[in-house]
Amino acid sequence: MSTAFNQDRLERIAPFLKAKYLDTGRMPHAAVLVGTKDGPSFHSLQGDAREGQPLAEDTIYRIASMTKPLTSIAFMQLVEQGKVALSNYVHDVIPEWKNLGVFQAGGGEAPFQSRRPKRPMQMIDLLRHTSGLTYGFQERTPVDAAYRRDKLDSFNAQYDLETFLKKIAEYPLLFDPGESWNYSISTDVLGGVIQRIADQPFDAYLKEHVLDPLGMEDTHFEVPKDKADRLADAYYFHSAEKKKLFDPGGPMSKWANPRAMPSGGGGLASTIGDYERFCRMLLGQGEYEGARVIGRKTLDLMTANHLPGGKDLTELSVSLFSEADNAGVGFGLGFAGTMDPHKTLTPGSAGDFYWGGMFSTAFFIDPAEELFMIFMTQLMPSSTYPVRRELKTMIYAALE
Repeated sequence: MSTAFNQDRLERIAPFLKAKYLDTGRMPHAAVLVGTKDGPSFHSLQGDAREGQPLAEDTIYRIASMTKPLTSIAFMQLVEQGKVALSNYVHDVIPEWKNLGVFQAGGGEAPFQSRRPKRPMQMIDLLRHTSGLTYGFQERTPVDAAYRRDKLDSFNAQYDLETFLKKIAEYPLLFDPGESWNYSISTDVLGGVIQRIADQPFDAYLKEHVLDPLGMEDTHFEVPKDKADRLADAYYFHSAEKKKLFDPGGPMSKWANPRAMPSGGGGLASTIGDYERFCRMLLGQGEYEGARVIGRKTLDLMTANHLPGGKDLTELSVSLFSEADNAGVGFGLGFAGTMDPHKTLTPGSAGDFYWGGMFSTAFFIDPAEELFMIFMTQLMPSSTYPVRRELKTMIYAALE
């Protein structure tokens, strides 16, 4: 099929974003790219990347959890090579985790009490977030609190990836692997698994086997000094219709300075053009401009729903993404995916897949309609405004 848009309807997007989010000061800037297998269909850059510096094609954004799909693709390359299997136990690669238990009691001043899990954690649990691991910022459980206390998932952590893996052995899991869904450091762990299996630093592996083949030359864990001026300012929501600077663009940015650990779960910065190459590879069933990054059947496997019992996020999540607007949404091996579009209350296709980042960035791929979308801005948290759902609605409303 050949995807066709009503261009007048697509052109509604830019003024909508300007009026609702930019003119009101809610967001600092907004970049949108809508494309099909035939090329770009709509592209808009609005607002300043930094004061007095308008957004440009080569502006660099902190993509945070949009790093996760890249890390997941890298791991599945090793599966394709027979070096690891989804059913393998994680402790076979991380023997320090051999005695990981499930939380029973304790936390704070009291030592943790745990029990043996019903089954060991498998590699698939890391990819689909059914591992029992968590994030400290969720602030729900004593385990989350321990992560925060020890800065386990802090952006400014001073430990390297190997130390990170060893440190996790000190905390219990929240639940038996495979029994619930919880957004977590699982993909950071996956980076460590890749490092050990490939016997190569994770960031070097990702560059050699994913970023370089796709020509993603502006995608970095540490933005080089000669590119730092292209890094946009990042903000956080402060109060109604107000935002405060979280991290400046330019050479003072945390993303432009050395960090001990390359975070496979959220550490990359990238451009809209670089991420377009990644999206076109996904839309191209694993291939882009002659570079075969992943097999098409492997990608089919990754984008299927792998939540136990065929459930959706509202049924299986114990924290984030359990909200009603995730009805009809499953989770695969590195991506969320739409199972039942009507349940999401948003136009879409069964089989479209997506994810986003904490600075409100987002992307989705729709293989049925052969289209993709990338949205870039720099405002955290990503739950502040419903802009992702609004954009998806407007894009599908423009299909002929």
